[in-house]
Amino acid sequence: MNMVQGTTKHDYLVRGTAWNGQLRVFAVQTTELVEELRRRHRTLPTATAALGRTATAGAIMGAMLKGKERLTIQVKGDGPVGQIVVDANADGEVRGYADNPEVLLPSNALGKLDVAGAVGRSGYIHIIKDLGLKEPYRGSTPIVSGELAEDFTYYFATSEQTPSVVGLSVLVDEYGGVITAGGFIVQVMPGMPDAEIERLESALAALPPISTLMEQGETPEGLLRRIVGEDVQLMDELTIVFRCQCSRERVERTLISMGEYELNKIIEEDGQAEVECHFCNEKYVFDQPQLEMLLEQAKPRPMQ
Repeated sequence: MNMVQGTTKHDYLVRGTAWNGQLRVFAVQTTELVEELRRRHRTLPTATAALGRTATAGAIMGAMLKGKERLTIQVKGDGPVGQIVVDANADGEVRGYADNPEVLLPSNALGKLDVAGAVGRSGYIHIIKDLGLKEPYRGSTPIVSGELAEDFTYYFATSEQTPSVVGLSVLVDEYGGVITAGGFIVQVMPGMPDAEIERLESALAALPPISTLMEQGETPEGLLRRIVGEDVQLMDELTIVFRCQCSRERVERTLISMGEYELNKIIEEDGQAEVECHFCNEKYVFDQPQLEMLLEQAKPRPMQ
């Protein structure tokens, strides 16, 4: 029995350099990640593609970070899907949500999912990076197409002054499930000759759709070789997973931080509290005795 290689392995990212260090290259498979997002948020196909493309970009941008660094992507377009938010870190952990997961639009003129129609063709992409400094790094660029790959390409060129090519893909089946998801980012290092840039442009122009390649079992490594040829030095592989940082303890701390007055109000008016995490849809329910215990912790301590 022949197993298709691309479907037997968990989500992962490869990164490295090509053409004697003139290119930084990243490629990723995010099929399981995007399916997990679809399942948790019950996204319909157009929203699945919009959130999935953003999460794929987030996975790659997270791999550009180091140590405990992390980033948040906010896509704020004027389309019906509303805001898309993705968190990612250097360990390959990604989470995300869309304000309106049940957005479903007719196919666009090419017969594809109308991601630009869902995201909107005007608005902004905001990138917030927590690099462990006093203030986070913030970069913002306007949405130029709403298809997202072009928008991230524009972000890298203008906000980070790094000419880049971004490819993002999510393919869904007739029932809305995710068949494949993945993408690549190729970044041009300073001083690359024009002839080499033209060579890269030609390779990209000849590249079949990512979804077609991945459905046929193409791997992230194979995707990069199709773009840059055999002259690629891959450094390492990073497992990509959905992971949310929420927990009951964190929610308890949030409730305590609301203070005595607000907690009393919840106890008197509702008798319980239900908190839902935006990122993973996990629900945390606190009954009255539990809230009263938190209330005791929220009361000011007498001075010693």
